[in-house]
Amino acid sequence: MTEDNANREIGFWRGWSIAVGCAIGSGVFMMPTLLAPYGLLGLGGWLVAGAGTLLVALSLSRLVKRVPKIGGPYAYVNAGLGNLAGFLVAWTYWISCIAAVSGIAIAFVGYLGVFIPAVTNSSILSLLVSLALVWSVIGMNIRSIESSGAFQVVTTALKILPLLFIIVLGFSNMQPEILPPVNPTDLHPFAVLATATTLVMWSFIGIETATVPADNIYQPDKTIPKILIASLLTVLVIYFLVSLAIALVVPADELIGSSAPFALAATKIMGPVGGAIITVGALISTLGSLNANTLTAGQVPLAAAKDHLLPKKFLTLSRTGTPIFSFVISGGFMTLLLVLNYTKGLVAAFTFMAMLSTLSTLTAYAFCAVSEFYFLKNDQAGPERTRAIFLSGAAFLYSFFAIWGAGAEIVFYSFMLILIGMPFYALVREEKRDL
Repeated sequence: MTEDNANREIGFWRGWSIAVGCAIGSGVFMMPTLLAPYGLLGLGGWLVAGAGTLLVALSLSRLVKRVPKIGGPYAYVNAGLGNLAGFLVAWTYWISCIAAVSGIAIAFVGYLGVFIPAVTNSSILSLLVSLALVWSVIGMNIRSIESSGAFQVVTTALKILPLLFIIVLGFSNMQPEILPPVNPTDLHPFAVLATATTLVMWSFIGIETATVPADNIYQPDKTIPKILIASLLTVLVIYFLVSLAIALVVPADELIGSSAPFALAATKIMGPVGGAIITVGALISTLGSLNANTLTAGQVPLAAAKDHLLPKKFLTLSRTGTPIFSFVISGGFMTLLLVLNYTKGLVAAFTFMAMLSTLSTLTAYAFCAVSEFYFLKNDQAGPERTRAIFLSGAAFLYSFFAIWGAGAEIVFYSFMLILIGMPFYALVREEKRDL
């Protein structure tokens, strides 16, 4: 073992806990509500998104072997497509993490309202609790990566238990007659499936976070691919089974509008005790996801700043070596998003954050697939290269399909956020010329 690898704090299980902890969070706990209007096609979205995410994971697994450095998707695109593409991915992926943390904080408040109804009955109180939660987790990440990693392992283990509990509970009390129709909407099935897939992708977003802190991962070129595949298989099986279990217990018309669908399902079967157990699990789950996304939100701008694509101020580290300036700036943007969107109501605000975060990450996925084409140009011709070309093309087409499913409004907002970043790129690029 080299001294460099000996000093790295993240091994397979901590990396797995970051990826699974980031993916299994508010998404799966809110998804029954968001998918309820789309019938059984909504459940089909899990399978499509799972297959598409597998393509993305395979692409990232190959890229991390080529570019085993901090930054994840940003690092791969910057190495393959150059500074402008690298900046766009760093910027949009950073936005994704910020929006994700904001959305997860909203989901936490929604489940907290099961115990303390006053929190969800007051927009001001909901906002204050969300902000307190976000800044507490930021403070923990500023303190040290090691404490953040240990917290992640514990919360990931704890969050899986209530999901397994609801699966057993749902299938043992199922009512197949309450399953919704295949397509209860007036939309074309293909359009419904695309929308459901984009919504569901929010629950898979986070798998790629295992690639971001590569500087802190033991043997990243070997460990990260294992983490990506293991994490994806873990969440896909759990997601599909738990969503089907809830659909077999709670009618779709009751799920629509619920800010705590898991608690609703458990309460129907076990009464207040069941609802309380699931709510505690949901709160732990959202905390773990919030922590993993916050860690990533601090690491991505640090990686971009090292390549002179963000101001040098982002290189500022705390006494424990954490990117304190990145965390503080990220926290400021999270605060702004929460303040601006709490007027929408909990479910609407969460949906907006989820779609914005998902679209931003899908953009990064698409760029990664294109970046791999650059590297494949110089690879030796053969079956392995042909297979890689096919899988990269499929990953790009899947990302494009899911982006289309987000709808015009979210695509518009995402495009506007990209434009906002361009002046920063111009200023930093000028700064780079003077170095």
